Amino acid sequence: MSSRTLFLSRLLGLYCIVMALSMFLRGQAMADTVTSMLGNAPLMLVLGIVVVIAGLAMVLTHNIWSGGTLTVLVTLAGWIALIKGALFLIVPPASSGAFFLNGFHYQQLFYVYAAIALIVGLYLTHGGFRSASRA
Repeated sequence: MSSRTLFLSRLLGLYCIVMALSMFLRGQAMADTVTSMLGNAPLMLVLGIVVVIAGLAMVLTHNIWSGGTLTVLVTLAGWIALIKGALFLIVPPASSGAFFLNGFHYQQLFYVYAAIALIVGLYLTHGGFRSASRA
């Protein structure tokens, strides 16, 4: 497995774990913050730019669709970030906010999303650090 895959799996995994723990520990405050943020046009522009840059960096350096689940998951995360950031830039903030909040039932499924982030984070972190110990 490439060192780039291992680095990105550790980075993304630890990020997901920290975010999931924050979501569990600060539940309603975190949900309210995201809801408010999605209605703020200037903030959405800045967020879109940052997420597009991060997504492009991942896609351009790690666009590998074979080699195991860990490798594909890292590639998929890059593409998801790129597409999400592009949507933030292209779609008007009111529409994108409604799409993410209502389309994904963000408030109602908040803790489900936190659990998914935690599971994905644990998988990526474990895979990234376990593979390094074998090398």
